[in-house]
Amino acid sequence: MHHDTADSRTPLLVWGALAIVYVVWGSTYLAIRIVIETLPPLLSGALRFTTASLVLGAVVFLLRGRRAFRMTGKELGGAALVGLLLLTGGNGLVAVAEQHISSGLAALLVASVPLWLVIFRIVARDRPGVLTLAGVLIGFGGVAVLSLTGGGSGSDGAGITVILLASMSWSVGSFLSGRIPMPASPFTASAIEMAAGGVGLTLTGTVVGEHLDLGAVSGRSWAALAYLVVMGSLVAFTAYVWLLGNAPISLVSTYAYVNPVVAVVLGALVLSEPVTTSMIAAGLVIVVGVALVVSTERRRKAQASPAGEPASV
Repeated sequence: MHHDTADSRTPLLVWGALAIVYVVWGSTYLAIRIVIETLPPLLSGALRFTTASLVLGAVVFLLRGRRAFRMTGKELGGAALVGLLLLTGGNGLVAVAEQHISSGLAALLVASVPLWLVIFRIVARDRPGVLTLAGVLIGFGGVAVLSLTGGGSGSDGAGITVILLASMSWSVGSFLSGRIPMPASPFTASAIEMAAGGVGLTLTGTVVGEHLDLGAVSGRSWAALAYLVVMGSLVAFTAYVWLLGNAPISLVSTYAYVNPVVAVVLGALVLSEPVTTSMIAAGLVIVVGVALVVSTERRRKAQASPAGEPASV
C-alpha cells in the first residue's frame, strides 16, 4: 500500500492532529450553544474572532516579522471578503440558529457544505463525476428530510432556514477562497479573515440591536467562549493547516463527515439534546452523501488544493 513519506514518518502526530480537528471542530456547536445561553449570538462571535485574530496575528508577527503581512490590496480584500462570508455569514448565522434548534441538528445541516461546493462548481462549468453527483443527490435528500421534519424534534422552521443560509454563506466563502487573490500564508490569511469576520459581526450585532450586559454572563458561557477562541480558532486551525502539509488530503478531509457525528453525540451527552430516529436516519444519509462526494473528489484531485477552510475556523 502506498504511503506518503511524511505520513509514514509521523503517523502518531498525524492521528493526534486529526483527533484534535475531529473532536474540537465537532465540539464547537456545543460550545456555541453554551455561549449563547447568556451572551448575544453575533456579539459573542465578534468577541471570539476579534480575540483570535489578535492572538494569531501577534504570533505570526513574532515568528515571521513584518514580511508575513506583505500583500497586495487585492489579496487583503480577498481575505476580508472570505472572512465576512465564512465567519460573519457562516459562523454568525450558526449561532443565531442555535437559539432555535439543537446544536446536533445545526451540525448535521452544516455538514451539507461539501454538497453546495459541488453545485457551485457545476455553475462555474466544472463537470463533476457521476459518483460525486450521486453523493450530492443522496446528501441533499437527507438535508431535505431533516429540514422538512426538523429531525422529528419539534424544531422551528426559522432556525432551520437560518442554518441553511449559514451553510450557503460558508460554501460561497470556501468556493471563492480558492479562486480569488489571497495572502500567501494561510496563517496570515486566517488572521485577516478573523479580523474581518469580527468587524462584520460587531456591526451586524449592533445594527440588529444586540448589546453586551457583562454582569448577566454566566461562568460557563465565558468558559465556552474561551474554549472557542483557544481550541476552536487557534489550536484546531493550526492542527488543520499542519495536516494539509503532512497528511494525504483524502484523510484530512474526513473531518467533514466526522464533525457532525461528534456534535450530535456531544449535544446529547452534555445538554441532553433530543436525538430522534428520523434525525439519526437523515443524518446518516447526509454523512453517506458527503463521504461519497469527499472521497470521490479527493481521489480525482489527489494533488489539488483543498476548498477553503472548514466549518468552525
